[in-house]
Amino acid sequence: MTRILIIEDDQEIRELIQRLLERAGYDTIMAEDGVEGMEAFRSGSPDIVITDLLMPRMEGIETIKEIRTINATIKILAMSGGGPGAPAIQLKKARGAGATETLAKPFKPDELINAVSRLV
Repeated sequence: MTRILIIEDDQEIRELIQRLLERAGYDTIMAEDGVEGMEAFRSGSPDIVITDLLMPRMEGIETIKEIRTINATIKILAMSGGGPGAPAIQLKKARGAGATETLAKPFKPDELINAVSRLV
C-alpha cells in the first residue's frame, strides 16, 4: 500500500486530505508543519509527500529542499492557497525547489486524488 505523508498546518484541511486519501486506499501519516514533517519523513518511510507551502516553524519550500537532500527521487505534491503573489507564484517556487506536482487550494476531491494518482 502506498504511504503518503501529509504536512499541513490547518487541521481541518489535513484531516480532509487524510479522509480522501484513506477512502482511495492509501495509508497516511500526518504532520502539522515542516519540523514535524521532517521527523515523520525520517521515521515513516513515505512513498509520497504532500506539503502545504505556508506554515509556521518550517515552510513548505524549505521542507521540500530538505527532503530532496535526503531523497532525490521521492514524489512531492506541493499545495498552496495564497501568500505573497497568489498561489501560482508560490507553486512555481515549489516546483523550482523540487516539487513533482502542484495543486492550488481550494481544490476539489477528485483533483487531489488525480494528482496523487499521477505520482503513484
